[in-house]
Amino acid sequence: MQFPESWLREFCNPPLSTAELAETLTMAGLEVEELEPVAPPFTRIVVGEIKDAQQHPNADRLRVCQVDAGQGELLTIVCGAPNARVGIKVPCALVGAELPPGEDGKPFLIKVGKLRGVESQGMLCSARELKIAEDSGGLLELAADAPIGQDIRVYLNLDDTLFTLKLTPNLAHALSVYGVARELSALTGAPLKALDFAPVAPAHSDTLPVTISAADLCGRFSGRIVRGVNPRAATPQWMVDRLARCGQRSVAPLVDISNYVMFELGRPSHIFDLDKIHGGLDVRWGVAGEKLKLLNGNTVTVDGQVGVIADECQIESLAGIMGGDATAVTDDTKNVYIEAAFWWPKAIAGRSRRYNFSTDAGHRFERGVDPQHTVEHIERITALVQAICGGVAGPISDVQAALPAARPVTLRVARASRVIGMPLTQAQCADALGRLGLPLEQGDGTLTVTPPSYRFDITIEEDLIEEVARMVGYNQLPTTPPLAPITPKLRAESQRSSFAVRRQLAGLGYQETINFSFVDERWEHELAGNPQPIKLLNPIASQMGVMRSSLLGSLLQVLKFNLDRRADSVRVFELGRAFLRDASVLNTDTTVEGFDQPMRVAGLACGPADQLQWGRKEQSVDFFDIKGDVEALLAPLQAQFEPATHPAMHPGRCARVLLDGRAIGFIGELHPQWRQSWELPLAPVMFELELDAVLQRAVPQFKTVPKQQSVERDLAVVVAESVTYAQLVAAIASVVPVTLLRKTVLFDVYRAKPVKAGDAAPTTGLTIGEKSLAVRLTLGRDDATLTDADIDAALQAVITQVAAQTGARLRV
Repeated sequence: MQFPESWLREFCNPPLSTAELAETLTMAGLEVEELEPVAPPFTRIVVGEIKDAQQHPNADRLRVCQVDAGQGELLTIVCGAPNARVGIKVPCALVGAELPPGEDGKPFLIKVGKLRGVESQGMLCSARELKIAEDSGGLLELAADAPIGQDIRVYLNLDDTLFTLKLTPNLAHALSVYGVARELSALTGAPLKALDFAPVAPAHSDTLPVTISAADLCGRFSGRIVRGVNPRAATPQWMVDRLARCGQRSVAPLVDISNYVMFELGRPSHIFDLDKIHGGLDVRWGVAGEKLKLLNGNTVTVDGQVGVIADECQIESLAGIMGGDATAVTDDTKNVYIEAAFWWPKAIAGRSRRYNFSTDAGHRFERGVDPQHTVEHIERITALVQAICGGVAGPISDVQAALPAARPVTLRVARASRVIGMPLTQAQCADALGRLGLPLEQGDGTLTVTPPSYRFDITIEEDLIEEVARMVGYNQLPTTPPLAPITPKLRAESQRSSFAVRRQLAGLGYQETINFSFVDERWEHELAGNPQPIKLLNPIASQMGVMRSSLLGSLLQVLKFNLDRRADSVRVFELGRAFLRDASVLNTDTTVEGFDQPMRVAGLACGPADQLQWGRKEQSVDFFDIKGDVEALLAPLQAQFEPATHPAMHPGRCARVLLDGRAIGFIGELHPQWRQSWELPLAPVMFELELDAVLQRAVPQFKTVPKQQSVERDLAVVVAESVTYAQLVAAIASVVPVTLLRKTVLFDVYRAKPVKAGDAAPTTGLTIGEKSLAVRLTLGRDDATLTDADIDAALQAVITQVAAQTGARLRV
């Protein structure tokens, strides 16, 4: 909310500087977000009147003006403004005047000069040159009664400051200049100017029939007919200036009066063209399919959730939001109907957003407006209409359906002291609430307040505690450190933190990303294989309509974003939640299926495996590079991998990750179908694991260094292409006891090359569909040195076992 300081001081003028006043409001919860001067500094600019204006002898677009600036003699000033004419009063910069700085930041100094051979003794100014408006259509024309020679800063009240408040929704009673003044009076003790709503005597008996058909929409509807108004009258300059300094441009006098009272008293109102209303008015909920053209030119379709004001033929206004174009006042309007109503906040809240616009009226009504003073505020509007546009007023009709009842709220002084964190007496609390104008009754350690009509936000004890804290001043609250004993919760040694996982992945060259949990529904169907994703009732965007059950889609989006910007290598990871339907988890209503939200860690790599170097040929990241990263992430736990399928991964380059026999995730290359769909130049390799499993780690245990020397034996066997190294290791481990077998390492894989026609077959002993696996067995005992017989027996047992389990034969 924005308003000028001078307007606020008309209602309450404490002996504080501008900065002190802003600090006082801020420390009471009415945050002053910005202070801005109405006009930049300038000097020696006065009110001048053009007494004569002649065409410049040497220039078609210049005029030689004789200006009375109160200096005792007329000044000759050359001016090129199109509206420079005899009789108008304009700002006149005298010789020596300093105008606001230009684009270069330097002030503009007025000197005696010659323009096309004619001496100019000053300058006539536009509003844009004074930096008080953007309009540059010509000279700033002042009122005819402007005193000649008076400083323009004094005449236009330019030594003023614009206050911009950032108010929380519960401070709707301060959405007006008078509301802020009421707060300021309570804070400083300065007197508050009493409002005088002198009744306008009715000059005729005409009224407009009004029916409130929806009491849950409108609690009170007041109105008055004013006949014979002049809508072509000029809005007074003081009102135009005040509206401009509240951020509202002048439109027409009747509209300006309605806006002015809204900023002054916080009461949105509407003025109808009476002659365009058919019969009486009905305040009701809309009917599906009804349409209304609004004042902003938009045509909207309403339904049963939107309130309207309708006559016998059509709807005329969106209740509490915006009037309709059909009954808008124009220059031909002669008779008007002034309306002021109380709309229930819940009936207005959110309705503007349905039509993608917002209004000052809707902003106030959805937070709450005083329901008690509709009649008084109509008197204020009527007085201004008659003063500016003339007209004769009729009686005020006041239809009441249901008004909010004031419910007493009790404050316990002891609890207020405990919540605020400082000792308070009952007298201090009573003084704070009394200064706010809240009627109260005192008890033994309690204060009972009956909220006035404009304080509809006070409903519970905490609201009164907040009011006491605001009046005491947040800057007065003591800083007290906590006194409770703090016992750190130690993490089990067998578990690491998620931050340790992040650090380890960062150490492996990955960069962390944080993505939305809302994703495209197509991702869930295609990438995650989830036919029934959890849908959002109110998505923030059409492509973010469901909750993700996998993190891979988010990482692919990050990859696509970076590759489109010519990134050579992308390695990213994310720790985040997945959202799954889980029938075992029930909501509070046990008949409704609940949801599980496990934490996952996922990573993706694409591009070169290493940085550019001379010692190694450039090679893209492959499955085994990322498999090594996953093994390093899970170390010292030993992960197992088995062939598997995943909707997002290549059918032949995908593996399930197991830990102690339990599946914890997948690793694999992106499916060619999705690579083509995402238009990726390279196929990224991805993994996604359960975070709980990744957080586990083996507790280090002491183990002595073997005293006996180990023995290494190499074994090369030929197996079918379908036999995996894991199967071979399992066969070896099943026959050699763990006390004897220290390590098994695969160090060579060989496959026979196809033989071309006419070439002799190689003597490798391998056929197509077979491969040779060479493993190195490290054998040893802690209690004795192995003999040749022990080694030969172990090797023979291994050969026999792998032949039986995998069909392997020794390579010759």
